[in-house]
Amino acid sequence: MIPTHTLLLFMAASFALAITPGPTMLLALSNGIVAGRRVAAYGILGATAANLILITLVALGLGVLLAASETLFNALRYVGVAYLCWLGLKLWRSKTSDMDQAKLVAQKRELTPRRAFLRSASVALSNPKGLLFFSAFLPQFVNPDHEQAPQYAELAALFLTQDAVIMFCYATAGTKAVRYLTARGLLMINRVCAAAMFALAAVLAMARRVNA
Repeated sequence: MIPTHTLLLFMAASFALAITPGPTMLLALSNGIVAGRRVAAYGILGATAANLILITLVALGLGVLLAASETLFNALRYVGVAYLCWLGLKLWRSKTSDMDQAKLVAQKRELTPRRAFLRSASVALSNPKGLLFFSAFLPQFVNPDHEQAPQYAELAALFLTQDAVIMFCYATAGTKAVRYLTARGLLMINRVCAAAMFALAAVLAMARRVNA
Protein backbone atom coordinates (compact mmCIF):
# COMPACT_ATOMS: atom_id res chain seq x y z
CA MET A 1 0.00 0.00 0.00
CA ILE A 2 1.15 3.51 -0.82
CA PRO A 3 1.17 5.91 2.16
CA THR A 4 -1.78 8.29 2.34
CA HIS A 5 0.35 11.43 2.17
CA THR A 6 2.03 10.14 -1.00
CA LEU A 7 -1.35 9.42 -2.59
CA LEU A 8 -2.61 12.91 -1.73
CA LEU A 9 0.47 14.46 -3.29
CA PHE A 10 -0.01 12.28 -6.37
CA MET A 11 -3.67 13.28 -6.68
CA ALA A 12 -2.82 16.99 -6.39
CA ALA A 13 -0.09 16.74 -9.03
CA SER A 14 -2.16 14.62 -11.43
CA PHE A 15 -5.16 16.95 -11.05
CA ALA A 16 -3.05 19.95 -12.01
CA LEU A 17 -1.76 18.05 -15.04
CA ALA A 18 -5.11 16.57 -16.09
CA ILE A 19 -7.09 19.81 -15.96
CA THR A 20 -4.76 21.45 -18.49
CA PRO A 21 -6.46 21.26 -21.91
CA GLY A 22 -4.85 18.53 -24.01
CA PRO A 23 -6.00 16.58 -27.07
CA THR A 24 -8.26 14.18 -25.17
CA MET A 25 -9.79 17.00 -23.12
CA LEU A 26 -10.50 19.00 -26.27
CA LEU A 27 -12.05 15.93 -27.87
CA ALA A 28 -14.29 15.48 -24.84
CA LEU A 29 -15.44 19.09 -25.20
CA SER A 30 -15.98 18.69 -28.94
CA ASN A 31 -17.81 15.38 -28.53
CA GLY A 32 -20.10 16.96 -25.95
CA ILE A 33 -20.97 19.76 -28.37
CA VAL A 34 -21.45 17.46 -31.33
CA ALA A 35 -23.29 14.48 -29.89
CA GLY A 36 -24.01 14.96 -26.20
CA ARG A 37 -22.77 13.30 -23.05
CA ARG A 38 -23.65 9.73 -23.97
CA VAL A 39 -21.44 9.65 -27.06
CA ALA A 40 -18.81 11.76 -25.30
CA ALA A 41 -18.71 9.11 -22.56
CA TYR A 42 -17.54 6.56 -25.14
CA GLY A 43 -14.72 8.91 -26.09
CA ILE A 44 -13.79 9.19 -22.42
CA LEU A 45 -13.75 5.39 -22.18
CA GLY A 46 -11.47 5.26 -25.22
CA ALA A 47 -8.99 7.74 -23.72
CA THR A 48 -9.12 5.94 -20.36
CA ALA A 49 -8.46 2.55 -21.99
CA ALA A 50 -5.52 4.03 -23.91
CA ASN A 51 -4.05 5.56 -20.75
CA LEU A 52 -4.43 2.24 -18.96
CA ILE A 53 -2.42 0.61 -21.76
CA LEU A 54 0.28 3.28 -21.45
CA ILE A 55 0.51 2.87 -17.68
CA THR A 56 0.73 -0.90 -18.09
CA LEU A 57 3.58 -0.45 -20.56
CA VAL A 58 5.37 1.80 -18.08
CA ALA A 59 4.92 -0.79 -15.34
CA LEU A 60 6.47 -3.36 -17.69
CA GLY A 61 9.43 -1.05 -18.33
CA LEU A 62 8.65 -0.25 -21.97
CA GLY A 63 8.62 3.49 -21.30
CA VAL A 64 12.38 3.29 -20.79
CA LEU A 65 12.69 1.57 -24.18
CA LEU A 66 10.82 4.41 -25.88
CA ALA A 67 13.03 6.98 -24.18
CA ALA A 68 16.12 5.11 -25.38
CA SER A 69 14.99 4.44 -28.96
CA GLU A 70 15.06 7.49 -31.20
CA THR A 71 13.59 5.53 -34.11
CA LEU A 72 10.59 4.32 -32.12
CA PHE A 73 10.04 7.72 -30.56
CA ASN A 74 10.12 9.51 -33.92
CA ALA A 75 7.84 6.95 -35.55
CA LEU A 76 5.18 7.47 -32.89
CA ARG A 77 5.75 11.21 -32.92
CA TYR A 78 5.09 11.49 -36.65
CA VAL A 79 1.93 9.41 -36.33
CA GLY A 80 0.74 11.63 -33.49
CA VAL A 81 1.46 14.84 -35.41
CA ALA A 82 -0.36 13.59 -38.51
CA TYR A 83 -3.38 12.44 -36.54
CA LEU A 84 -3.71 15.68 -34.55
CA CYS A 85 -3.45 17.69 -37.79
CA TRP A 86 -6.13 15.52 -39.40
CA LEU A 87 -8.48 16.05 -36.45
CA GLY A 88 -7.77 19.77 -36.46
CA LEU A 89 -8.52 19.97 -40.17
CA LYS A 90 -11.83 18.14 -39.71
CA LEU A 91 -12.87 20.52 -36.94
CA TRP A 92 -11.77 23.59 -38.91
CA ARG A 93 -13.69 22.55 -42.03
CA SER A 94 -16.93 21.74 -40.17
CA LYS A 95 -19.84 23.23 -42.11
CA THR A 96 -22.20 25.77 -40.63
CA SER A 97 -22.85 28.64 -43.05
CA ASP A 98 -26.17 30.19 -42.06
CA MET A 99 -27.73 27.01 -40.62
CA ASP A 100 -29.61 27.25 -37.36
CA GLN A 101 -28.36 25.56 -34.22
CA ALA A 102 -30.67 22.54 -34.40
CA LYS A 103 -29.67 21.72 -37.98
CA LEU A 104 -26.00 22.20 -37.14
CA VAL A 105 -26.17 19.70 -34.30
CA ALA A 106 -28.21 17.25 -36.38
CA GLN A 107 -25.64 17.36 -39.16
CA LYS A 108 -22.91 16.35 -36.75
CA ARG A 109 -24.75 13.30 -35.40
CA GLU A 110 -22.49 11.16 -37.60
CA LEU A 111 -20.18 10.90 -34.61
CA THR A 112 -21.09 7.44 -33.33
CA PRO A 113 -20.06 5.98 -29.96
CA ARG A 114 -17.61 3.65 -31.73
CA ARG A 115 -15.99 6.52 -33.63
CA ALA A 116 -15.75 8.61 -30.48
CA PHE A 117 -14.10 5.70 -28.62
CA LEU A 118 -11.58 4.94 -31.37
CA ARG A 119 -10.75 8.57 -32.03
CA SER A 120 -9.94 9.37 -28.41
CA ALA A 121 -8.01 6.13 -27.94
CA SER A 122 -6.00 6.81 -31.10
CA VAL A 123 -5.08 10.31 -29.97
CA ALA A 124 -3.79 9.03 -26.62
CA LEU A 125 -1.90 6.08 -28.06
CA SER A 126 -0.28 7.94 -30.96
CA ASN A 127 1.36 10.52 -28.72
CA PRO A 128 4.74 9.20 -27.47
CA LYS A 129 4.88 12.01 -24.92
CA GLY A 130 2.08 10.26 -23.03
CA LEU A 131 4.22 7.18 -22.47
CA LEU A 132 7.24 9.31 -21.62
CA PHE A 133 5.13 11.36 -19.22
CA PHE A 134 3.91 8.30 -17.34
CA SER A 135 7.47 6.92 -17.35
CA ALA A 136 8.78 10.08 -15.69
CA PHE A 137 5.81 10.81 -13.43
CA LEU A 138 4.53 7.55 -11.95
CA PRO A 139 7.82 6.03 -10.70
CA GLN A 140 8.30 9.02 -8.39
CA PHE A 141 5.41 7.73 -6.27
CA VAL A 142 6.43 4.06 -6.33
CA ASN A 143 8.53 2.56 -3.53
CA PRO A 144 11.10 0.27 -5.21
CA ASP A 145 11.59 -1.65 -1.95
CA HIS A 146 8.04 -3.03 -2.13
CA GLU A 147 6.17 -4.97 -4.79
CA GLN A 148 5.60 -2.52 -7.61
CA ALA A 149 2.62 -4.01 -9.49
CA PRO A 150 0.05 -3.22 -6.73
CA GLN A 151 1.46 0.31 -6.41
CA TYR A 152 1.13 0.95 -10.15
CA ALA A 153 -2.40 -0.46 -10.03
CA GLU A 154 -3.30 1.92 -7.21
CA LEU A 155 -1.83 4.94 -8.94
CA ALA A 156 -3.48 3.97 -12.22
CA ALA A 157 -6.90 3.69 -10.59
CA LEU A 158 -6.57 7.13 -9.02
CA PHE A 159 -5.22 8.83 -12.12
CA LEU A 160 -7.70 7.28 -14.56
CA THR A 161 -10.69 8.03 -12.32
CA GLN A 162 -9.64 11.64 -11.84
CA ASP A 163 -8.83 12.09 -15.52
CA ALA A 164 -12.18 10.60 -16.60
CA VAL A 165 -14.09 12.89 -14.23
CA ILE A 166 -12.32 15.95 -15.63
CA MET A 167 -12.99 14.83 -19.22
CA PHE A 168 -16.65 14.35 -18.32
CA CYS A 169 -16.71 17.93 -17.00
CA TYR A 170 -15.32 19.14 -20.34
CA ALA A 171 -17.95 17.10 -22.20
CA THR A 172 -20.71 18.49 -19.97
CA ALA A 173 -19.47 22.01 -20.67
CA GLY A 174 -19.82 21.22 -24.36
CA THR A 175 -23.41 19.99 -23.96
CA LYS A 176 -24.30 23.15 -22.03
CA ALA A 177 -22.66 25.39 -24.59
CA VAL A 178 -24.57 23.88 -27.50
CA ARG A 179 -27.88 24.90 -25.91
CA TYR A 180 -27.06 28.58 -25.84
CA LEU A 181 -24.67 29.29 -28.68
CA THR A 182 -25.63 30.22 -32.21
CA ALA A 183 -24.31 28.30 -35.20
CA ARG A 184 -21.62 30.95 -35.58
CA GLY A 185 -20.66 30.53 -31.92
CA LEU A 186 -20.38 26.76 -32.34
CA LEU A 187 -18.26 27.30 -35.42
CA MET A 188 -15.91 29.48 -33.41
CA ILE A 189 -15.58 26.81 -30.70
CA ASN A 190 -14.78 24.22 -33.36
CA ARG A 191 -12.13 26.46 -34.83
CA VAL A 192 -10.61 27.26 -31.45
CA CYS A 193 -10.39 23.51 -30.77
CA ALA A 194 -8.92 23.01 -34.25
CA ALA A 195 -6.30 25.70 -33.64
CA ALA A 196 -5.43 24.06 -30.33
CA MET A 197 -5.02 20.71 -32.12
CA PHE A 198 -2.66 22.33 -34.64
CA ALA A 199 -0.70 23.95 -31.80
CA LEU A 200 -0.40 20.64 -29.95
CA ALA A 201 0.73 18.98 -33.19
CA ALA A 202 3.41 21.65 -33.58
CA VAL A 203 4.61 21.12 -30.01
CA LEU A 204 4.74 17.37 -30.60
CA ALA A 205 6.58 17.87 -33.90
CA MET A 206 9.28 19.83 -32.08
CA ALA A 207 9.53 17.37 -29.18
CA ARG A 208 12.86 15.73 -28.63
CA ARG A 209 13.60 12.40 -27.02
CA VAL A 210 15.07 12.60 -23.52
CA ASN A 211 17.55 9.85 -22.83
CA ALA A 212 16.71 7.72 -19.81
